[in-house]
Amino acid sequence: MRERWRAVGMLAAALFVVNVVARLVIKFGFPDDDTAKDRVSLAMFVVIGLVLAVLAFRWGGDRPVGRWVGDLAAAVGVALALTVFVGPLLVGENPFGGGAGLFFAQIWLYLGATVAGALVGFLTLTALGRDFRSQQLKRYAELRAAKPRKVVRR
Repeated sequence: MRERWRAVGMLAAALFVVNVVARLVIKFGFPDDDTAKDRVSLAMFVVIGLVLAVLAFRWGGDRPVGRWVGDLAAAVGVALALTVFVGPLLVGENPFGGGAGLFFAQIWLYLGATVAGALVGFLTLTALGRDFRSQQLKRYAELRAAKPRKVVRR
């Protein structure tokens, strides 16, 4: 159990670090360029989606769906809270400074990127037939085929 929560915590920390790096690049690299800010934000969401796609692909092969989805949801929830409330404070901004529209847009974009990434990873894994359920069904079929039929005498 301890290993499971360590992985969830490390994933949440990694997602938060991606956001902090993007915020620092925007603050120090492009303070006045709105186009560059949008591109860096887009790159951040792509990186977050890729991280979750890789983890969904990796975890989906050796864990049941309910377990790894719960782990990803917990990590994303913690990372989202840190990103929305703590992230702006690290670069000297108010989390609610942009208004309610920007605040909720951050939340929806973050959730959209994470869900899209996890879906891409899991659907790729499923299409390849390497997900946990497919492996279970494959083992069951092999086991049933390996046993010879019993001859019944009458």
